[in-house]
Amino acid sequence: MDNAGEFKPIEPIPHDLLREPLIWFFAEHYRHRDVCARLIDLSQSIVFDDVALRDVYVFLDRDLPLHVIDEEDDLFPLLRRRCEPDDQIEKVLGMLSAEHANDMMDAAAVRALVARALAEQSGLASFAEARSTIEPFCQQQKRHIAMENAVVLPIARHRLNEADLISLGQRLAARRGLGDPFKSVP
Repeated sequence: MDNAGEFKPIEPIPHDLLREPLIWFFAEHYRHRDVCARLIDLSQSIVFDDVALRDVYVFLDRDLPLHVIDEEDDLFPLLRRRCEPDDQIEKVLGMLSAEHANDMMDAAAVRALVARALAEQSGLASFAEARSTIEPFCQQQKRHIAMENAVVLPIARHRLNEADLISLGQRLAARRGLGDPFKSVP
């Protein structure tokens, strides 16, 4: 919801950003932060907001797992191949990969709570565990995203070549059932 109390859906990323996959990741990270802000707001309300809860549920169920796969299967392996030992990226990527496993478990708990709120048509604050489930998840997401934005993506911008970026954009698009973003449409 915005300041006026009007629901605004989680903004999708324009598909043309797949031609700039590192910008795509920054935009995706923005969406994660937005979802966390929404979750914190929803966790403080006993008012049932079906549309907002469903929007968050879909993000946690579909978009977050895709994002983790994007990083684990595509971005991180590319960085491991292209970075030099002086970049010392392996320690950072190892830490982020371990966090991804925890993120998915924590996201499952948040998603289950959101599903329960939807099923019972209750606001998240109606559940005693809402705060203790949602706040740590959101804090971890924000810290994780900050590390990726401040360390991983700048190194990727420096180390990945044009062919890497094209391949990355194509793989991100294919995972979402989209066509090759680099082929011109007649």
